[in-house]
Amino acid sequence: MKFIRVPHESRFALVINDPQPLSSAGSWTQAAQIATVGIFVLVLGAVLYLSRALLLPVAAAAIVALTLSPLVRAGERIGLPAPISAAVIVGAILAAAGSAITLLAEPAGEWIARAPEIGAQLKEKLYVLDQPLAALRALKQTIAPPDLNSVTVNTGMTELLTPLLALLTPAATQILLFLITLIFFLAGQQHMRNSLVALMPSREAKLRMLRIESDVRQNLAGYVGVVAAINTALGAGTAALAWALGYPSPLLLGILAAVLNFIPYLGSGLMLLVLAAIGLISFPTLTQAFLGPLLFVVMTTIEGHIVTPSILGRKLTLSPVMVVLNLAFWTWLWGPVGAFLAVPLSIIALVTLHHLLPDSDPKLPS
Repeated sequence: MKFIRVPHESRFALVINDPQPLSSAGSWTQAAQIATVGIFVLVLGAVLYLSRALLLPVAAAAIVALTLSPLVRAGERIGLPAPISAAVIVGAILAAAGSAITLLAEPAGEWIARAPEIGAQLKEKLYVLDQPLAALRALKQTIAPPDLNSVTVNTGMTELLTPLLALLTPAATQILLFLITLIFFLAGQQHMRNSLVALMPSREAKLRMLRIESDVRQNLAGYVGVVAAINTALGAGTAALAWALGYPSPLLLGILAAVLNFIPYLGSGLMLLVLAAIGLISFPTLTQAFLGPLLFVVMTTIEGHIVTPSILGRKLTLSPVMVVLNLAFWTWLWGPVGAFLAVPLSIIALVTLHHLLPDSDPKLPS
């Protein structure tokens, strides 16, 4: 029997140093609380993802209403009723959007019409990437070979219009829901605030809710207003840069830079790729093609590291790691609109957490 049994060697044994039983049930209670919170977070994430078609326009309308609430209050101070102010604000938004679409329709249409030509020019100028891309395609076919039994039949324009209509139809519905909800939020914000405060069980809870609402509104309006002004200046600078370097449609590029810069980090990266692609198409040499992107990097670096922090200050400056994580999460959850809402949602969450879990560290006298 000795040759069957494996001899015991100490180096293969588990090392357990003085094991002790749990002193109380407190550890299990804490584990149960953590598990409950984890389950709640998972269920909340699933609800947000599955209900994004409804929650996305409503959340966007709520954030925009909080941001524009000072305008409604200013109208009330001069005797203008809140519903009238809401209608004027929404009408101004629609007028600005219509003007922008009318202004940009022609240059955008020209770029879309030139898409095959642009693709051919990019392929010609980026010929150095043909061999690496061919190697990647060969590797993909080796790992996941195409299904020879599947046959793709192109029936003409119908095959192109069907996905486009499938994309635009829910988008139009969500835009309509956003506008209607925005009007109601702007017109009835005072009533909704009073109703929300009335639901609180105690006087302390009511005062806490009022402070949270006031701080959220103040910080959100300040942040979005300052960032909108900075992005407008960046868009004007980008348009002037594109005009000076000879880029086509400089106004379109300026507006695109201003809009994309509302998305931290990712927006400026996308704009950099756009400038590089247009530069490769429009200019004969690589030096001219990459001069615009290089100067844009200089502009965004100055804006992100000097201008914005100096204007916003430390109070509204968010951690870069937190911004990136929130951006990735909300973009995955709600798509491109979620990317625009990532920072405002972070501000709302931080203000709420600071009120619910205030800093308990003692303040030392100066």
